[in-house]
Amino acid sequence: MSAMRGAAAYSRGAGAYAKVGVESGVMSASPHQLIVMLFDGALSSIRAAKLHLNDGNVQAKGKAISKALDIVNNGLLAALDAERGGEVAERLASLYDYIARLLLTANLHNDEKSLDEATRLLEDIGSAWREIGSQANGV
Repeated sequence: MSAMRGAAAYSRGAGAYAKVGVESGVMSASPHQLIVMLFDGALSSIRAAKLHLNDGNVQAKGKAISKALDIVNNGLLAALDAERGGEVAERLASLYDYIARLLLTANLHNDEKSLDEATRLLEDIGSAWREIGSQANGV
């Protein structure tokens, strides 16, 4: 019994350590790095949703898609500055809206193709952000 308690305590400790690591990374990240982290989080959630879809775990699939939607709508879309971003911001807003609709379709109809299309678009936009970051850092 004490071995199980020890394992549970270790698991909680490891989880807390990981959470602190993520929070520290977020706190020390530049605005550009934060956007890249949002792309990574959305893509990770979509990958998880696809695994849950294939396993038939509807509840976990829905939760993962909801997380991806939250990142797209309340992270990526909310970060756009329409005033300073002009046409680029408008086009990104349209793309994020389309991605959100793909995610909703995937959730409602268990549509793997919609997840794949959302992934492709987020990877394309995310790679452009990474490229901008590497150029800005002189890499």
